[in-house]
Amino acid sequence: MAPRRPDKKSKKKDKGAISRAAGGNSKPISPQVLVKAAEYQVQEGNVQDAHTLAEKALEQSFAGSDDELSALNLLGQINLELGEFEAARAYFLRAVAIDEDGTKDETVGGGPEKFLCLAQLSEQGGKDSVTWFERGAAALKKQIAALEETRRRSDEQDMQLDELKKKLAMTLCSVAEVYMTDLSWEEDAEQRCESLVTEATMVAPDFAETWQTLANVRISQERFDDAKAALTRSLDLWKDLPPEDPAVPDFPSRVALARLLMEVEMEQEAIEVLERLVGEDDQSVEVWYLGGWGLYVMGEKQKANKSSESEEDWKASWISSRVWLNQCQHLYKLQDYEDERLGEHAKELLGLIAKELGDAPAGEAEDDDWEDDDAADSDEEMKD
Repeated sequence: MAPRRPDKKSKKKDKGAISRAAGGNSKPISPQVLVKAAEYQVQEGNVQDAHTLAEKALEQSFAGSDDELSALNLLGQINLELGEFEAARAYFLRAVAIDEDGTKDETVGGGPEKFLCLAQLSEQGGKDSVTWFERGAAALKKQIAALEETRRRSDEQDMQLDELKKKLAMTLCSVAEVYMTDLSWEEDAEQRCESLVTEATMVAPDFAETWQTLANVRISQERFDDAKAALTRSLDLWKDLPPEDPAVPDFPSRVALARLLMEVEMEQEAIEVLERLVGEDDQSVEVWYLGGWGLYVMGEKQKANKSSESEEDWKASWISSRVWLNQCQHLYKLQDYEDERLGEHAKELLGLIAKELGDAPAGEAEDDDWEDDDAADSDEEMKD
């Protein structure tokens, strides 16, 4: 059978559809479709294209409508991605004017997220940040209450409830951190911190960051045994889990955890956390520095013990410390790292080790050859 000749009418129809998708002069695309398209572009990493689509959605939305709220919220998120913090803040403030208590559905840009973003974007910090965090917490509590009242929750709803509780706990911890820093001079700062971290641990007892924040508060109160107990509980929640498990705190949280562990003289636990971090990302200057420092402190304690066994232990600890600190210095120079105090302290520790053990022998660690290996790999790639 001979091929059928294409229908001219259907061909015109297809062209019309393509024209609309490209933003032609036919019937305009609805704001909802534009927002969905923008969200897809964000997921694909095309942030500028997403911004253009979201702006079009905003232009076509009625003032005060759910469409406008959805577009404003998305534009706030996109500008955060672009590093345009002032623009992001302006969009979120306009979204708040439409959804003042965060009770609108999250599918149209409602919910607590904009309040939490504004807390972090606050130019004033301090009490202004606390106000925004509290508005976010209030919205989260309403969402949690609504789900808890659901008699027969699905597995998906149970997961959603768990995530909301974690987010609320994180928000409460963020407020506590403001009271430990910007508002530490307030008369009720310690009382507020105590109340906030207590509530956080009750809301999400299986969330590691809540116990980490509690430990930070206890350290500020010089209640070091309580801090150690909180840090141990935080570690126990995730230390045996694989890296991809959602219960494992993110990389920066674990770096902060290592610092807290060292502050309460739990160096061995700190080294275990840092070794795991190096396994996940071996380019972090701070992680190599903290590992070197922690091993140096361990060696100091072993040296002070003055037993025959500790003689070899402290030397082994300091040799390992030297490896970590040398790698820290290597990356420090390679990345043109900005923290001068960190660099100076690493150099100082290496000097102290050299006085006792002498200079590091050539080829002490494979890490010394990493720069050459990286350069060789780069050369091979260029040849390919």
